[in-house]
Amino acid sequence: MEAGAGAAVRVPLPLAPAAAGGPHPTAGGRAPRRPTVPVRVGPVVIGGAAPVSVQTMTKTPTEDVEGTVEQIARAADAGADLIRVTCDTREAGERLPEIVRRSRLPIVADIHYDAPLALVAIDAGVHCLRLNPGNIRQTEKVAEIARRCGAAGIPIRIGVNAGSLPDRGRLARGRGDGGPEEVGERMVAAALGHIRILEALDFRDIKVSLKASDVLTNLAANRQFAALRNRYPLHLGLTEAGPTRSGAIKSAVGIGLLLAEGIGDTIRVSLVDEPEEEVRVARQILATLETRPSGPNLIACPTCGRLEIDMRPMVARVEAALAGVRRSITVSVMGCVVNGPGEGMHADIGIAGGRQKGILYRRGQVLRTLPEAELVDALVAELQRIAQEDRELLAAGRPLPEGIPQGAADGVPDR
Repeated sequence: MEAGAGAAVRVPLPLAPAAAGGPHPTAGGRAPRRPTVPVRVGPVVIGGAAPVSVQTMTKTPTEDVEGTVEQIARAADAGADLIRVTCDTREAGERLPEIVRRSRLPIVADIHYDAPLALVAIDAGVHCLRLNPGNIRQTEKVAEIARRCGAAGIPIRIGVNAGSLPDRGRLARGRGDGGPEEVGERMVAAALGHIRILEALDFRDIKVSLKASDVLTNLAANRQFAALRNRYPLHLGLTEAGPTRSGAIKSAVGIGLLLAEGIGDTIRVSLVDEPEEEVRVARQILATLETRPSGPNLIACPTCGRLEIDMRPMVARVEAALAGVRRSITVSVMGCVVNGPGEGMHADIGIAGGRQKGILYRRGQVLRTLPEAELVDALVAELQRIAQEDRELLAAGRPLPEGIPQGAADGVPDR
């Protein structure tokens, strides 16, 4: 039957070939991770059996040491595992040693065009280099970088972007006339060309990224690379994903589909926003794909005609309070009697409101019945206490608990 003008048209979702990282995801969860040889970036292991790590990038000029170090600290507080810093000028390179010394996260130096700046970054003590094969193509320059990285134990990320392919000046609109599959092939070819140069120099401490600004090209490139059965770890992301709202959605689709197929070892969400917001979105993508979430998980009523309390400002306050929580915890904010009690019982902690009052839950137990005006204050106070406990545990080098352990302030009487 032909679709009418107002009919919905189903577009089949492109699936990865069976060779790309093993079986497809099933109802039981994600596909097995594509096997890779682990790469160490400072204390962070990427690939192998290591969990998928989260990266971001500073948005300050690297010459601004104080601003850059402050952004790195905020990214670390949000849960970043490592961070990339541009090294695009001689002055930026001169500031890198102090940034590396003061950084709470391993530093990846981002190098484009100016190969000598890679050597400056190596001398500064960075933990990884990102090289773009579309911008540094001379074999002799790459050879010197590889030699110095090998001596210093510094890995190299081969970072291919669809917008900066080698010989892009000869391609229509910089990419060629083909669709996602053809552009993906060009991106994979660019990565393999750089890999061959490094392998010929007996350098194999490599990880790879293949990024486009559109989801379908991103999927095509990474699936094609994974299907080659090499064992280099993959860094996933959509480059230039856009502003936070639309960019987060594109990144969740473009990164999440690959992760669900077992492809990907570290991720970066690229947004027109602060580094810590990129980290929060990335963490949420990972948490959504895990059977056991990592980090805070906020369940909130989407609101409808049954709503009996003023939900939106409540959710905004709870979300802000969760920014300081690092453990795996599920928090529920519900606004009516239909789903509220059940979700509150399921969550580690939560509130369920209705008709100017509500209930505060912890671990399935009712703690208090409160007026609407006091409800969110009580939940925020609980979350602030948890955030403070997380900070103290991390500062002491101790592991974080999952949720709220049994006996942690349980038994607070109803009032």
